Parts: sequence; structure tokens; C-alpha cells
Amino acid sequence: MKIFNTLSGQKEPLRPIEPGKVRMYVCGMTVYDLCHLGHARVLVIFDVVVRHLRDSGYEVTYVRNITDIDDKIIQRANEVGEDFNALTGRFIEAMHEDCAALGVLPPDEEPRATESMSSIIEMVATLMDKGYAYAGESGDIYYSVKKFKPYGRLSGRRLEDLQAGARVEVNQAKADPMDFVLWKRAKTSEPSWDSPWGPGRPGWHIECSAMSTECLGSHFDIHGGGMDLKFPHHENEIAQSEAATGEPFVNCWMHNGFVRVAEEKMSKSLGNFFTVREVLKQYPAEVIRYFILSSHYRSPLNYSDQNLQNAAGAMERLYITLRGLPVVEADGFDEAVQQRFRAAMDDDFNTPEALAILFELAKEINRKRETASEAAAALAASLRGLGAVLGLLQDDPESFLRQSTGGAEQDEFDDATIDSLVAQRDEARLTKNWAEADRLRDELQAMGVLVEDAAEGSTWRRGS
Repeated sequence: MKIFNTLSGQKEPLRPIEPGKVRMYVCGMTVYDLCHLGHARVLVIFDVVVRHLRDSGYEVTYVRNITDIDDKIIQRANEVGEDFNALTGRFIEAMHEDCAALGVLPPDEEPRATESMSSIIEMVATLMDKGYAYAGESGDIYYSVKKFKPYGRLSGRRLEDLQAGARVEVNQAKADPMDFVLWKRAKTSEPSWDSPWGPGRPGWHIECSAMSTECLGSHFDIHGGGMDLKFPHHENEIAQSEAATGEPFVNCWMHNGFVRVAEEKMSKSLGNFFTVREVLKQYPAEVIRYFILSSHYRSPLNYSDQNLQNAAGAMERLYITLRGLPVVEADGFDEAVQQRFRAAMDDDFNTPEALAILFELAKEINRKRETASEAAAALAASLRGLGAVLGLLQDDPESFLRQSTGGAEQDEFDDATIDSLVAQRDEARLTKNWAEADRLRDELQAMGVLVEDAAEGSTWRRGS
């Protein structure tokens, strides 16, 4: 298995620190609002990474944190007049609901910044003792970037260039413009925690260093997150963690590309974001997962209704392949297909190639379903099993195909109403009342329902 390591800029073989075990940390949500599709991409991608690692026989410890105290959270709580704990509690619950809806498996550990204060304060104190941190004139505690000689190796930025381009602050509270805050002195009416430097709260970067090392140790295998976190957040994590522990921090850094809307990054600051909940009102969860996985995780993902409708059509074709085939125990996967699927996923989690292999398997199932039904059912079991590695094809085909997948609000017409019209049409066909059968077909089509006739009776699905 090879993974593109941002630190080296190339694909590298996965060599776990402890053979057979992988420890992975992913920067999770800052919970001051609902998750948008950019967050969903992080959640789904690293969910698939964990699924494939486990399917490959690795014992995985997956940690995804929650940032539940920072400037944005305090600002939002003040804007709405709500206690910050109540605010973050609401959005943590909403995030968990979104994850469950998208089929994202829970992480093994989900530390929260507010519950990790002792570890955060201990790491800041260690950095102070080792001379990597100092108290500024404002009472805040800063990290001295120039003390950490390898600074910039993740992002490829040279410290001299960063210093030359840095804006000189009016408030000369810190010794160097590149230094960043580890501990913020308490301000009036802001949440605070006691520390050796007086009441205050942590800076964002130190939170992840403390939570990751607390859960996974000073040196672990994989650290993931969005491309926007590479600099300065992940660069600062390396500087803090390695200075504090004296050990290498992470072996492999994984960064996923942006979700883009009209050639701009989807973000709350730009106001061009779509929440997971908004998109789930229009498309089934597996369609959203397919859309996310249809681009390689390091590439940009272009959001559009057309691309989501393409994903809906693709999922329909796969479920139509499974429709009507008995669910049987997978007596081992189709060996050749499994090897090709695993090779694609072992090549830096190449999900577009893995999806293409699923369609090749679906084509083979369709060729065999009329003449070799048992063989078709066995291949269908392989299709479901490989789909599970991607978190796809886990629904009942009839249930999936009865959902709206065309970007319209779902459940405008309930299943019972449609079942009744299809039954009336079957009766009209049985009595050779073709005019009535055609009228009912037209009525169903106007409702966005496609009827498929067969000798054993008609089936239906919502059209895309």
C-alpha cells in the first residue's frame, strides 16, 4: 500500500511504526455551525481510508478531534446570546447526526479541546521550560518559530521568506511576526481556565498537538485533514509537538483537496457553502458519498447539481444491477476483481478507479443474470462486499430506488400512493385495457416515477 505523503511530496509505502497497527489522527470540526459539504468530504474520505485499512487487515486506532473552544465559537455564542457550551453541544449533536446520515463510522476516540486542558497546559509548560515559548507583553504565551530550525518543511515554505513577507503588527506583543500564540490571556466575559500563567484559553494549534499525542503517543503513523490546514495549522503542530517531545511527530501527512463552487473554495467565510442537511434533502446519502469519491481525494471536487445527478444516475445503475438478485453469503470474492479493486485502493486510495471496477463487475452480473442466476447472485455478493469498503451499496435495492435521486425534494408522493397506481396499472394490463394502462404510466411519469414491466409483475423507481 502506498500513500502520498505531503511531507515528502511523493507516494511512500505504508510502514506502520508497530507492525499490523495504524494510528491515525484527523483534524475534525470546529463546532460553531452546521457541517457543509467541504466538511463532509473530510469525514467521508478518512472514513474510507479507515475502512480500507481495516479491510486490508490492519488494526486501526482512529482519532478525530472536536474543536469546541476558539475565537469563532466565542464570537458566534456572543452573537446569538448563548452559552458557548450550549452552542457547541448543539452543533456536536448535529455533526454526529450528519455523520450517521452519511454512513460515516464513529472514530475510536473523539477528544474535545475543553476536555483536554490539562494536556494542553502541560505541553505549553514543557515548551516554556525548553525555551521554545515565552510570555509576551500582553500576557499571552507565544511559540518562538525561529527556535525550531526545520520549520516550513511540510508546506515547503522557507522561514526567511515568511519573515520577509510577514506584516509587522502595530501591537509588538510578540518577539517576531511569525511567532504564534499558545495560550491566550483571559479577556472579560470570555471562557477561561486556570494555568501557571493566569486564567486564559489555548490557541488553536496547541489543541491538536496535545489531543493527538495524548491519544496516540508522541510519534504516530498518519495525520490527515483538509489542504487548507497544511499551513499554518499542521506546520505549527509539527513545531510544537517535536519541540515538546523531542521525537518525530508523524510519519505520513494526508491532505484532501477543496470542494469548489464556481472555481472558488467552498467555505463559510465566502458564504458559498451548502450544508450536509441541505444536500441530504435532495439526494440520498450514498449519492453524496459517490459524488465525493468520484474524484481522487487530493484533487479538487467541483460541486454542481449536474455532478450530483451524475452520481445519482451511477448509484441507480448499480442498484438496478442488484435488484431482484437473492442476497447470498459471499463465498469469497471474485479473486481477479478483488485484486484489481485492492490494487486501486492500495494506490493512494484511488477511489475513481475502484468505482470503475464496481461497474465492470456490475456489467458481468447483468450478463449472467438470465442464464446463470446462481453465479450472478455470487457476483452480487462480491459487489456488495467491495462496495462496503467505500460505504456504498449497503441499502436494500428496492428501498434505494424508491428514493428521489434527481435533486428534487423527496417524498412528495409517498410509496403507498405509488404502489396503488402501479397495482391499478398491472390490473389494467392484465385485462388488456391498454388505454388505462398508458394513462396510469403517464400519470406515474409525471410524478417522477419510472415503471419497469416484467413477467412476474411491475417494479418502479423514482427517476433521476
